[in-house]
Amino acid sequence: MGLLTPLAVRIGALSWMPKLLPQVVWVDTRLQRVTKGRVTVLDIAGLPNLALTVPGRKSGIPRTTPLLCVPHEGGWLIAGSYFGGPNVPLWVGNLRATERARVRFDAREAEVTWREVEGEERAALWQAMLRTWPNFAKYEERTTRVIPVFYLQPA
Repeated sequence: MGLLTPLAVRIGALSWMPKLLPQVVWVDTRLQRVTKGRVTVLDIAGLPNLALTVPGRKSGIPRTTPLLCVPHEGGWLIAGSYFGGPNVPLWVGNLRATERARVRFDAREAEVTWREVEGEERAALWQAMLRTWPNFAKYEERTTRVIPVFYLQPA
């Protein structure tokens, strides 16, 4: 966690924040382009993050998405929260359609396998995720869907 993390948590909790997601993505994309992928908005906020690359399930074209992550037992936890919006993020469907993906974490790239966690395991890991990003609880309140949680581990 960094100095700006408490501010990021407060901003992320704002009820109108999901409406700004396209602007946040636009800024983040430009920031990554200028820094050649070395810095993201999540880095500035002092939050652990990774870049997940999976092929598009229809196009096959590799798509990269920066995601908040929780390092866990040699791998990473990620959630398809989309700020608690009604729709599952596109990257979730792409991940579910492939067996392996690539991640960039701390300037290192790795091929990963993944599994979606459910039931009691999801409940326990969700608590670990809340310790890193308490706003996941707010996102859960905002939506009627179950937010998918994935565990990625190096292949």
